[in-house]
Amino acid sequence: MYKWILPSLSEILAQNQSSLAECSPAKAERQWRVSLAATEHLLLNTLASDSVDATQGLVLAAPAPLFSQPKLTQSLQTVSFTAKPFNPLALMPFQMPDAIAPVNEEMAPHESVLSLLPADPLGAEQFCLVFTDKFSLVLVLATHKNGKKTFSFSFEPEVVQQAWRSLGARVMLANPEFFARLDTLVQQYSPVAPDCRIMIQFSQLLLQELAEVEEAGDKEDKPCSMPNAQCSMPNAQNPDVELLQAFAHEVRTPLTTIRTMTRLLLKRRDLDGSVINRLKIIDHECTEQIDRMELLFKAAELETTASAKSPKTQLTPMSLDQVLQQSIPRWEQAAHRRNLTLNVVLPQQLPTVVSNPMMLDQVLTGLIENFTRSLPAGSHIQVQVIPAGDQLKLQLSPQFGCKDSSKAAIPATPPIRKALGQLLMFQPETGTISLNIAATKHLFQAIGGKLIVRQRPHYGEVLTIFLPLEVSNKHQFGAKA
Repeated sequence: MYKWILPSLSEILAQNQSSLAECSPAKAERQWRVSLAATEHLLLNTLASDSVDATQGLVLAAPAPLFSQPKLTQSLQTVSFTAKPFNPLALMPFQMPDAIAPVNEEMAPHESVLSLLPADPLGAEQFCLVFTDKFSLVLVLATHKNGKKTFSFSFEPEVVQQAWRSLGARVMLANPEFFARLDTLVQQYSPVAPDCRIMIQFSQLLLQELAEVEEAGDKEDKPCSMPNAQCSMPNAQNPDVELLQAFAHEVRTPLTTIRTMTRLLLKRRDLDGSVINRLKIIDHECTEQIDRMELLFKAAELETTASAKSPKTQLTPMSLDQVLQQSIPRWEQAAHRRNLTLNVVLPQQLPTVVSNPMMLDQVLTGLIENFTRSLPAGSHIQVQVIPAGDQLKLQLSPQFGCKDSSKAAIPATPPIRKALGQLLMFQPETGTISLNIAATKHLFQAIGGKLIVRQRPHYGEVLTIFLPLEVSNKHQFGAKA
């Protein structure tokens, strides 16, 4: 019996991802639509606006062209793959063996349509491969025999290249000449690891699209036609946690590659001092974004657990002194980059607390990073660690500008925040997307702690973290007077 040997695109992505969960058709299709919308906006933002007539990229899609914006249709070469041709006489140049139409060797200026063989499993998939000089990306929506669907995407250059090799093999079997021309175009935009700024921009666009979908779902869900009916649309009212997890994974992968290559370059001894400084900046930015994606992933992971109230990580007695020695320089650096000052007040003796060492460092650093982003330049931050019964209290409080007793204090204006689902928030003033307060509290709860947020006049937002002390330390904790 004939067996199709070329892998489908969903199989390629499944082989390169740790997990790929099947879900309902509606949920997977929503993920597909949201990601396509974010990709379209990303292309509009990254393509050169002064060369619209020049070809700036290639899009391979199925089962039809996916982008309709004039700027994209004029700037991108589009090739569509379809298992059900709309007009057999117009197909070019990949024809089925029994096709009645002659092969058209001329490509349309910006769009071509290629037909797939009936037995090809690719016919059950919707996909989009994007090649530009800024980034490459593959998105796939696959329909399985059991009726379930899966959505996946990847910015990883090797995964995109594998997807192209699978598509290219299909074209080469039917028309080697056209494959040669298409392969030349693909190689012109050879997949490379994207700049971290591209990944951040895509994250913002993706999450904004998710928020718009949820808002639209909420509005559609409010009316009930029957008096006793219970309106319920959990998929519309809850964020797409699986998509957030997939996105966090795909951002971390290329950034980790960039950071690894950067650190290898830093080991060389023949580099100019200015080059070394720039490489250190790249390393720092990659590490910062990798840590942010790690927190997003862990927050999303907590939302998928059965019990949301109990800690989900292993808690052990740990030295807080060691964590703070590693963390404080990063906190000071984060404040300095935003023209802020930071002062940390520690007791004479730091106790042993019960938490998760790795997660505590990440969650505290992420919290302070977001805290510094919400303050105006020139502000001062005080971090104070003090005993509080059988707990340790770590408090972050801001002070705006310099103190002048002759002038009336001006009330602090809280930052503007827009909710993006149940996990994230967006600050329009800074363009920052981060975990919201509820998700951050959940993270602290998972590592045995507690976060309290208070808005105080003239002081702004004050954050207080409580961590449990180890039993043997509860009555031996001394502090400075």
